Amino acid sequence: MSVTAAAGFVAAGVHCGVKADPDALDLALVATDDAVAVTAAAVFTTNRAPAAPVEVSRGHLSATGGRAAAVVLNSGNANAATGSSGRQHAEHTCALVAEALGCAPEEVLVCSTGLIGIPLAIDAVAAGVPQLAGARSAAPAA
Repeated sequence: MSVTAAAGFVAAGVHCGVKADPDALDLALVATDDAVAVTAAAVFTTNRAPAAPVEVSRGHLSATGGRAAAVVLNSGNANAATGSSGRQHAEHTCALVAEALGCAPEEVLVCSTGLIGIPLAIDAVAAGVPQLAGARSAAPAA
């Protein structure tokens, strides 16, 4: 089943350069088709040292009263154990997606998986966000 099976959602995946392999998709988006926030929930780690994306997404869900318009995901870099720059990169990623979609940054959640302790290639992510926005589709293959 596709992440776009529910009416009103779109998705996209692109290679932006977080992973070295140019054939590997490393940036994805799932969003409401009209960029309007809807009721959202998440399950987060109970680790005492959560990664920046976890902290940012927790904060965004709290700030919006449990609503989100989009989730942006990257693979290849966990953005974990990266200090304050990791948090800045996670917040910046949300801001870029919000600008591309037309929603508030707090309505965007961010998830990262991959290598730990390495700074996120934020320039690659920034270059990939417009590609994601342009590739959004409700098709099952999205």
